[in-house]
Amino acid sequence: MRGPFLLALMLLLHACAPAVDDAVVSRASIDGAPSSLPPMKNFAAGAPRSTPRSNNDLSLDFIELSFRMESGKDLRVLTRFEGPITIRVTGAAPTTLGPDLARLISRLRTEARIDISPTTSTDANITIEAVSRSQIRQVLPQAACFVAPNVTSLKEYRKARRTARTDWAQMSTRQQVAIFLPNDVSPQEIRDCLHEEVAQALGPLNDLYRLPDSVFNDDNVHTVLTGFDMMVLRAYYDPTLHSGMSRGRVANALPGILARINPRGTATRARYVTRTPQEWKTAIQRALGPGQTAGRRQNAAYSAIKIAERLGWQDHRRAFAHYAMGRALQSGDPEAAHKQYQLADQFYARNPGTDLHRAYVATQLGAYAITQGNGAEALRIIGPHVQTAMRRENAALLSTLLLLRAEALELENRPAEARLVRLDSLGWARYGFGTDWAVRAKMGEIASLNPLK
Repeated sequence: MRGPFLLALMLLLHACAPAVDDAVVSRASIDGAPSSLPPMKNFAAGAPRSTPRSNNDLSLDFIELSFRMESGKDLRVLTRFEGPITIRVTGAAPTTLGPDLARLISRLRTEARIDISPTTSTDANITIEAVSRSQIRQVLPQAACFVAPNVTSLKEYRKARRTARTDWAQMSTRQQVAIFLPNDVSPQEIRDCLHEEVAQALGPLNDLYRLPDSVFNDDNVHTVLTGFDMMVLRAYYDPTLHSGMSRGRVANALPGILARINPRGTATRARYVTRTPQEWKTAIQRALGPGQTAGRRQNAAYSAIKIAERLGWQDHRRAFAHYAMGRALQSGDPEAAHKQYQLADQFYARNPGTDLHRAYVATQLGAYAITQGNGAEALRIIGPHVQTAMRRENAALLSTLLLLRAEALELENRPAEARLVRLDSLGWARYGFGTDWAVRAKMGEIASLNPLK
């Protein structure tokens, strides 16, 4: 389930997060009304690289992802689809959903080696129902989108909710699963939900904060399936495994599976990253989630930092705690927030697989430099991260970085270059933010950072 955390992740990208923003964008304004902006841009099919990983670490991650749910409930046995998998779309689907689904299916077939194909049949294994955001919130108020077993529609889920039929823990195999996506948000929000929910419909149901480069992470930094995610799904559907296997039997089979699909991981040194305690998760949720005062956010972020220090963390979770403090301080003390973002970037820089995290932080550091009238510094900060956003297929982040670059170029008295960069950003912004008014609002928001304006 993709929740409200995405919104709180970044100041300048808040319009791309679904569950906290109260404005409801009509589907017509996204998917049918004429636009005065340049055409929407789309990413070509890609295959993200995976960070080198020890098979020992991979095995531990796989077990914890596969035999526990986000709620903390343990799962008795492995469950998956057995045999070829079919997937269909119902409801009022926006025009971008079909191409994005086709690209995802292609990646699942080639990277994860899963036998999955589209269908229009009513007995599809996976049904994606496109509904309004308000319909999803009526069922799960904190969810942007979600997945449920043994149903094919939201109407059916309402009737079966909280019964054995929709209890993942009581399943022994998967036969039918439904995914509920919002159809009245930006194309990127829809695609992000699509990737995460299809991944959970097929495989693991848990999220782990310790994973830096995965959609199976509560921080929601990654929005499309990564190389790590594809490796996990490939292992999940390895012929050696099958539904009904116990945790112990799966653990015994994993070394052989991982040796085949990740041979370099056999010689890679294990990191043995520690589990994330609930107290840290709770602190982060309070620091970044909705419904908290600025003081409470700061106290929660401080707690997350102190917990990370006590546990000796030097990884991306320590960085994320500093990022959360930056967000909590942003409105009241920009200088202190800036120092926290710098600390976050320093910790991220020491850890592999955090290039996208650093790109998010760069929007904050670059924005601060612009408010100080330092265009050269903003260009230096932003420059390395534009290709990261492109490679990670994050149009909202990419357009934000380009808009920041345009303002920095204006500060450097390079108006012709600024116009070209701003024009380039708009096609990505249409995919990332959706409506013309949302794109223009983002342009205005970033332009307002420029002291010359």
